[in-house]
Parts: sequence; structure tokens; C-alpha cells
Amino acid sequence: MAGRSRLTATAEQRGELAALASGPDRPQADRARAILLTVSGWTNPRIAEAFGVQENTVRLWRCAFQSGGPEALRSRVSAGPVPVKAEAALRVAVPLLSAPVTDRTNGTLARLTEEIERQEGVTISCSQLSKVLRRKGGCATGARVTR
Repeated sequence: MAGRSRLTATAEQRGELAALASGPDRPQADRARAILLTVSGWTNPRIAEAFGVQENTVRLWRCAFQSGGPEALRSRVSAGPVPVKAEAALRVAVPLLSAPVTDRTNGTLARLTEEIERQEGVTISCSQLSKVLRRKGGCATGARVTR
């Protein structure tokens, strides 16, 4: 039977949850918002519907919070190999895209991939380079890169 959760949070935990909920990491923010809604009386089915997830997912988020507090809701980087191509791409692309617009040629993803291969000796696809640049925060200088 789906009823109200007995989950509670201290004022300090609510503050941490609010900070996570307003952060840039969407999955982490959703988990924090779901816990805040749980504490305010929302049921699992209602939260699941609001976030477009299964009820079991909401239960997992609640269990994580119960066992580890707000820290348990934070996103973690999965263990795995070092992103060699991404690091090489950023070593080349960041300085090129940081130069004043008047001092550089039009930067396309294809041109950037060619320059990365020339300077670093690694090949990276345009779509992968686009993902790497977006994860890095795009072009911090406001430069626009097209295909």
C-alpha cells in the first residue's frame, strides 16, 4: 500500500538537499528534489510520475538518503580508463578557442579534429569532440563551434 513516507530530514540536511537540488548536475538535482518532496509528504507514485521514473527508482533514492544522507545522492564518476582522447582534444582545443575571435580562423569541429590529430596524434570524431567540449562547459570564451 502506497502511503506517506516516514522519512525525515534535519534542517541541515534540508539545506544540503536544497543546494544539490539547485545545482547543475541534473540527475543529482532530481534525486535531491525527490527527497525534499518525500519529506514534504509526497508519495512514491506521485514523485515517480513527476520525474518520469519508476517507483522503485524513487525507493532506491530514499534508501540511499536514509543510509548516507545527502552525500549518498551525489553523482559519482565511474571507475574506468583515463579519457586519453578527451584530454588530448582539450589540450589542443581550449587554447585555440580561448584566442580572441579576431585572431583565429573559423573553428569547425572538423577543423578541430584535424588539428587534434596533427598536434596530438589521436583521432576523435566530431560527435565525440562535441560531447567533450560540452562537458568541459562548452567554449568558456563564448566561441561558437559548428560542424
